[in-house]
Amino acid sequence: MEETYLLNYPGVKKKILAGGKGPLPHFPLGTKVIFHFQTLLDNFERTVIDDSRLVGRPAEIFVGKMFKMEIWEPLLTSMRVGEVAEFWCDAVHTGLYPIVSKGMRLIAQGKDPLEGQKHMCGMGNLFYYHSTGFPELDEIMRNPQPLIFIMELLQVGDPLSYHRESWMMEKDEKLQTVPILHMQGNALVRQKQFREAASKYKEAVLLLKTVQSREMPGDVDYINLGRMIVPLELNYCQCMLELEEYYEVIEHTTELLEKHKDCVKGYYKRAKAHAAVWNEKEARRDFSTVAQLDITLAALVRRELKELSERMKEKYWEEKEQYWNMLEKTEGTSKHEEEEQQDEEEEEDEETKKKESDFESGKAGEKTGSSEMKRVEEGESGEEKVRPSEGVKEEESSCAVELQACDEMEGKDWQQMLRLVMILQNEGNFLIKEQHFPDASAKFKEALGYVDFLQNKVCNTRQVIRKTKILLDISHFSIPF
Repeated sequence: MEETYLLNYPGVKKKILAGGKGPLPHFPLGTKVIFHFQTLLDNFERTVIDDSRLVGRPAEIFVGKMFKMEIWEPLLTSMRVGEVAEFWCDAVHTGLYPIVSKGMRLIAQGKDPLEGQKHMCGMGNLFYYHSTGFPELDEIMRNPQPLIFIMELLQVGDPLSYHRESWMMEKDEKLQTVPILHMQGNALVRQKQFREAASKYKEAVLLLKTVQSREMPGDVDYINLGRMIVPLELNYCQCMLELEEYYEVIEHTTELLEKHKDCVKGYYKRAKAHAAVWNEKEARRDFSTVAQLDITLAALVRRELKELSERMKEKYWEEKEQYWNMLEKTEGTSKHEEEEQQDEEEEEDEETKKKESDFESGKAGEKTGSSEMKRVEEGESGEEKVRPSEGVKEEESSCAVELQACDEMEGKDWQQMLRLVMILQNEGNFLIKEQHFPDASAKFKEALGYVDFLQNKVCNTRQVIRKTKILLDISHFSIPF
């Protein structure tokens, strides 16, 4: 009777609303208790603050694991499975309810319940931040008051029937679990199940780091735990190498070598990871460190360095071949563009010839229809005026001379020169990447010679042609008909 109705707990009153099934369960340490709850204010309206059924998932606690709402553990351990009971609790038992409720609400929203909290107790966080973010909980925090909990016990689990999280284990239990995980990981590696093996090694490392965090740095226990972590970390990195997670290996081995600078296997695995991602300089440095720390591995290091050199050469020629393929595609595209440009120039030449023929016909009309005007102009000026068509012909002849000079430069036309400029520029960039600066300078200098020639000849010729077309248009429209 005393256990059922909590007569030994002052400030607590229990009322059974629906009886449960079977006898009162046994609740050893670590037992998982799953339940639904409803929280009400002790007022006339019995205002509902929280209801786990509205969230859609029940709550759970583990017996003996210092749940913040300490009163909930004796409340639930006084119930049978399936029982529904109402508990009235005085304010002395409900002081931490606002922070517990806030955490449950954040979990229901898929958020971290500890996000933004400092490393202190729950009430310390409340006083530090002055608010939970929920007005009804802030009111309970400002004015501590009795609360009513209506609970339904759904399930009582066996402590050995489920996988226990690390925070539920004691120190000795964690240390006993580590070798088991180590052996399980080794068995999975033999079966080529590297992903599953890596998870086992990682879980063992986390357990050891949790235990190590409670020891004083520099103490014997702290150092011994660190040495136990090393082989597990190396096994984890080996699994990541097999899974081609090379940057993961680099990150973990670097962290390991910061604490254990004489770990030969750590340098070797990091060198393999660097070589796999083409970090040649870093790989050679780590391989050299391996040979310095363990002279018996010198032959292995020489083989690894020889293999690295061959792979880098293959990569160089592959990149060079890709580069030239891209260059050929670019040249093919430029040739197509040049052909289109030639077609456009031919069309423009045809239009120019047409305008010249129109101009000649207009000039003939001028001779027959306005001879008197010509005579007057000749008489006034005293000498013959140069007609626009004659100036155009002179400029066209000069354009032809300049184009002919451009074509005769080293036996190349201006289109070939443009292609040579592109090729020389790309070759110069490649030589700069290989740090052959004198050869790159020679390539750029040769390209600049072609560019200067094209600027002085071809560009001026095009300007003359455009001016010639403008003069033709002006002369055509200025002829009086």
